[in-house]
Amino acid sequence: MGQKKDLTGSEKSKIVRYLAEGCSSLKIAKLLKRDHRTIKRFIQNSQQGRKKRVEKPRRKITAHELRKVKRAAAKMPLATSLAIFQSCNITGVPKSTRCAILRDMAKVREAERRPPLNKTHKLKCQDWAKKYLKTDFSKVLWTDEMRVSLDGPDGWARGWIGKGQRAPVRLRRQQGGGGVLVWAGIIKDELVGPFRVEDGVKLNSQSYCQFLEDTFFKQWYRKKSASFKKNMIFMQDNAPSHVSKYSTAWLARKGIKEEKLMTWPPCSPDLNPIENLWSIIKCELYKEGKPYTSLNSVWEAVVAAARNVDGEQIKTLTESMDGRLLSVLAKKGGYIGR
Repeated sequence: MGQKKDLTGSEKSKIVRYLAEGCSSLKIAKLLKRDHRTIKRFIQNSQQGRKKRVEKPRRKITAHELRKVKRAAAKMPLATSLAIFQSCNITGVPKSTRCAILRDMAKVREAERRPPLNKTHKLKCQDWAKKYLKTDFSKVLWTDEMRVSLDGPDGWARGWIGKGQRAPVRLRRQQGGGGVLVWAGIIKDELVGPFRVEDGVKLNSQSYCQFLEDTFFKQWYRKKSASFKKNMIFMQDNAPSHVSKYSTAWLARKGIKEEKLMTWPPCSPDLNPIENLWSIIKCELYKEGKPYTSLNSVWEAVVAAARNVDGEQIKTLTESMDGRLLSVLAKKGGYIGR
């Protein structure tokens, strides 16, 4: 039996099991064909456990300085500990001490990703849920745009928030920066697109309608049967380019009007199942922190990630709508957290 350097995870699991069965370290060494000293060393290290962390004494901060820090934390939500202490002219305090002091009066939070809903928003969400409660959602085409950037998903600032304070809202990046704007839709178990918005084009009413004409209508919708077109319901959110008079009239000329165009409640991205599709695609795009060096490379990655989403995943998303509507009514129009 030659002595090996490290035990594998499987061997460690077997050692634990053999010990539980009452085997001696010598017998375990023979069973695993490993050196007896290696087995004993593992057992001894496991029994010692972790050493208890010894807390180092904090640097003394006066009561006056503590009050200044507390006021600064309240005035500077999401600021770093260094910025808070520097604003109070307190220098020479190590990060560990700064954080330990702030833990007594604040906590680290991320910016809120969505604005708070007011009473009007909640009432409109409830009315929307009641209106579409008996809808056959397999006939609804859920659409949305997504921006993918070269350096990963839009980040959310983290920083210290005083206890009892609410994290401020920080909106997502929608236009500009190094990225690609993508449009897609899902209906039943089918993915429509994704389609790429031309680089540098800002989607106003005219460019949005032209984009739909060149992609959605010419490449997908025109191939569908008359019965499918008659029953399909088109969903889009309340972006200005979507709900303008120009876009509404243009869609009406395409036959998408009245009951065939779904109304949408304000501030409700959590109700749109395609948002979950975007999450699936972004997780695939940026797994292991992968960055991209060109717009074409990130677009190719979007297409590849979209191809990996199978029909069953899409069907699960579209079939979740009945549950989402019930959740909206149960929460009286509040966020459902999907």
